[in-house]
Amino acid sequence: MMNVGFLGAGTMGREMVLNLLKAGHAVSVYNRTPEKLRPLTDAGATAAVTPAVAAAGRDIVISIVGDDPASRAVWLGPEGALAGALAANAILVESSTLSRAWILELEAEARRRGCRFLDCPVTGGPDGARAATLTLLVGGEETTLKAARPALSAYANQVYHFGPVGAGTAYKLVVNLMGTVQAVAVAEGLLIAERAGLDLTQVAEALSSGAVASPMVKYIVKRMIASDHADVYFSARWRHKDASYALKLAEEMGQAVPTSATATQAFQAALDQGLGDLNSSVVIDALR
Repeated sequence: MMNVGFLGAGTMGREMVLNLLKAGHAVSVYNRTPEKLRPLTDAGATAAVTPAVAAAGRDIVISIVGDDPASRAVWLGPEGALAGALAANAILVESSTLSRAWILELEAEARRRGCRFLDCPVTGGPDGARAATLTLLVGGEETTLKAARPALSAYANQVYHFGPVGAGTAYKLVVNLMGTVQAVAVAEGLLIAERAGLDLTQVAEALSSGAVASPMVKYIVKRMIASDHADVYFSARWRHKDASYALKLAEEMGQAVPTSATATQAFQAALDQGLGDLNSSVVIDALR
């Protein structure tokens, strides 16, 4: 069993911590909003008042927060995890979906402090986090991944090791950018079908069984025709954030992505209309 420091108790982090506890690991957890920690302390976690306290002396420290600024705060802020008394050779795991540039900067800071590092974004959503069936998208050294597996396997059942630090994040940004394009394409297609007088329930059924069907299409087409945007699985705000980081990566790689850029603009329109905190399916209303 491992002594785990955990940073972030949002929708994903909460379920990951609960699975770590079920697996018998000792967990000290920090969250910016302390009241969200109650279900975790009830389950056996220790509440930490700062990231530094959560990380102090721990074998492994795992973070899953919203964006680059939030990640920078929990790791490098005045009371961040890297400002505390880290264990020698501790493993630091960043599981948030962040920019690759920040991941590389964070890894350099970790190494300067004598720590090992993995970038390890996850996929599978809240349902996967709850069921301990997340997929890990990993960048880092194989020996570090092996050492971290006892903790990571508490909430994940599949691992893709893409290469050195930054590789897991690069893949996650690619796949989320593709999901952004699919979401906008579905929205545009449904709006055309709507104006053409088609039965949208029938359209959704046909799309979900036809040549363009994918897990993303099947999921989001149902949400769109039902206008089911309040039950948030993945918000428009986070979809836009991930796509924006992916566009930045594409620019760094010198790759033109005109379709992806246009799809990202559609989600920017959703944010501009005050729809950012609704489910990403709400992009259809922004386009309407």
